[in-house]
Amino acid sequence: MYPELRNFYEQIPCPLHPMKISRICFLFLFLLVAALPSVSKLRAEDGFIELFNGKNLDGWKASENPGSFSVKDGELVVKGPRGHLFYIGDVHGGKFKDFELKVRAKTWPGANSGVYFHTEFQPEGWPAKGYECQVNSTHKDPKKTGSLYGIRNIVVLKEGEQEPKGGLNTIRAKSPSTDGEWFDYHIIVRGKHIVIQVNGETTVDYTEPEGGPGEGATDGRRVSEGTFAIQAHDPDSEVHYQSIAVKPL
Repeated sequence: MYPELRNFYEQIPCPLHPMKISRICFLFLFLLVAALPSVSKLRAEDGFIELFNGKNLDGWKASENPGSFSVKDGELVVKGPRGHLFYIGDVHGGKFKDFELKVRAKTWPGANSGVYFHTEFQPEGWPAKGYECQVNSTHKDPKKTGSLYGIRNIVVLKEGEQEPKGGLNTIRAKSPSTDGEWFDYHIIVRGKHIVIQVNGETTVDYTEPEGGPGEGATDGRRVSEGTFAIQAHDPDSEVHYQSIAVKPL
């Protein structure tokens, strides 16, 4: 039982037979918990603040094709033509520089998505500002989950396929994430230092050099300050997000 509910349980005055007390109080607590959207989401974990309320898209703004984003059964469903869902809520003024971000996501077969940071709203196109942390277990793009896209890539190649250009590649037999299974994405940014972890495994440990990443990256691909965005990549991709929680540092 959650400590808050246990304390509440113990303070309920029930001047009835002990058996009736137990049954009435249990029923009351069951209804109380059932009425909450998610007790675990509402409780701050080590200073993390949930940005997705599990009910609607309050605090978020979609660019092109807003129909690519919806909420079902407490999950953010990303499926449809290209679009990006930008956080525009009140937490930390909607701008983040140094932070930890914890995301819980699940891919469907052949799906592609991404989590952007240090970005800003733009009405259409791929975000020009900020970095993308790839979400891709089996999409045809060989750059998989755990990549700092185009900078430090986790790459899975098909037989005879050549390494993609753009950034440095780490070749693996399979993606760190698996279709149909929830995985935990942990993104940490302190100054110019970026760490990406998938299910506790560090896939990227990168420090941006002076002058930006270079290596063919666009001018906007650099550590700065900004918001977060979730990517809808294409109509054949479906990715669900259960939690998007941030801890400003």
